[in-house]
Amino acid sequence: MDLIAHVVETFNASARLKTAVAPELAPHVVRAVERMSQCLLGGGKLLICGNGGSAADAQHMAAEFVNRFEMERPGLAAIALTTDGSALTSIANDYDFSMVFSKQVSALGQPGDVLVAISTSGNSRNVVEAVLAAHAREMVVVALIGHDGGLVGDVLDEADVRICVLSEHTARIQEVHGLVVHCLCDGVDRTILGVE
Repeated sequence: MDLIAHVVETFNASARLKTAVAPELAPHVVRAVERMSQCLLGGGKLLICGNGGSAADAQHMAAEFVNRFEMERPGLAAIALTTDGSALTSIANDYDFSMVFSKQVSALGQPGDVLVAISTSGNSRNVVEAVLAAHAREMVVVALIGHDGGLVGDVLDEADVRICVLSEHTARIQEVHGLVVHCLCDGVDRTILGVE
């Protein structure tokens, strides 16, 4: 096997998918930027969740908002629901793993806040439950999903933003989600700071 050629093809496959989905996803990303900016400017916060690689994306996104992305600005309110080991394990132990995010959304979420729900398959039960809890708290949901949107896509409502990467390859979906995270951070910064 020519590993160099394989690595080059992996780069190319990632670039091809990003280029292919950009025209379809861009309007949804902009809509998400608008919802997130309205939330933050109104004193609200972002709650962000996902499993595995999507948990890492949630933490990455929260860090970019709380600290900064590429421009200097005050910190913005964002919480990754994946980082509190005591809360996660007590909820999973006392109730069920499917509730590890929804219990936190119910406790921390307020009307006008935004839930960023990340699931490459779209079928993560705990992410579905988080979306339902966000709706109960009158929150908007920004969903970063993949494949055909799965169960998460099924529970979104008209006020929510669906950013769905139509691919069957989990790694490629995650790579697009990573780029979307950066676009969201950049777009919110530009909106809040008034940068053209």
